[in-house]
Amino acid sequence: MFTHVDENNQPKMVDVGEKKVTRRLAKARSVVVAPDLVMQHFKDGEISTKKGPVFQTAIIAGTMALKKTSELIPFCHPIPIESCHISIQVIGGQIIIDCEASTHGKTGIEMEALCGASLAALTVYDMCKALSHEIRIESTELLEKSGGKRDYVKTQ
Repeated sequence: MFTHVDENNQPKMVDVGEKKVTRRLAKARSVVVAPDLVMQHFKDGEISTKKGPVFQTAIIAGTMALKKTSELIPFCHPIPIESCHISIQVIGGQIIIDCEASTHGKTGIEMEALCGASLAALTVYDMCKALSHEIRIESTELLEKSGGKRDYVKTQ
């Protein structure tokens, strides 16, 4: 049974009123594949374009998106964000964006982590598209979540 539809098959928000408050943690990752035209601008841990420092801007955008997840995804509950950390590293032609978030609450924070990683990846694309449109956002996935009914850790 789906939790976001009622007995008449109408959309609804899940009632979390009776759930226990627990510490919730989630980690998500987006992978951006960038062609050599983009990677030629990677120096000292950053890609700089005419629009500015790409990774620094992506971290800010991802953090802002994480905080607005309940405004973007219809049935996400607004939750207090206690921590958010977005890191970006380059491995070969891949830009790896990791987003980790936590809260104490009655519902999870995985959608927030996924939203943060996704928006950071979209920001990388936006800031680098003048260099090449061959940029590809390859994946966005949940790596780990804990604190709810079921913990999850992605297996390779």
